[in-house]
Amino acid sequence: QVQLVESGGGLVQLGGSLTVSCKGSGFPLDLDYYCMGWFRQAPGKQREGVSCHCTKAGITYYTDSVKGRFTMSRGFGENTMYLQMNSLQPEDTAVYYCARADSGYGCYHSGIRGNQFDSWGQGAQVSVTS
Repeated sequence: QVQLVESGGGLVQLGGSLTVSCKGSGFPLDLDYYCMGWFRQAPGKQREGVSCHCTKAGITYYTDSVKGRFTMSRGFGENTMYLQMNSLQPEDTAVYYCARADSGYGCYHSGIRGNQFDSWGQGAQVSVTS
């Protein structure tokens, strides 16, 4: 059974930092083989693609609102992906999800296509207080 499990969410003050982790299990290959993405959904809003990375295609993408503040990385050999979030703002408050695109598509220099991601974690709540 394939599974992605997020952890590390929580409550943080304005301008603070937080790292959310995503651990994969049951996949035939290490997460580094796949295109991986981070998404978020705030209350009353649509899901938003935050960041994605495809090692084979050499693509890393960040949505404009997080550029320079968020960094997506992988723990090689750990089957784990991370989203380091700095200078957090109240508008970053959301449930953060990691996802995998088995097809190798979904992550582009111009953006993320969420419908190309086929495996999703359960989400981790990140709340930023002012």
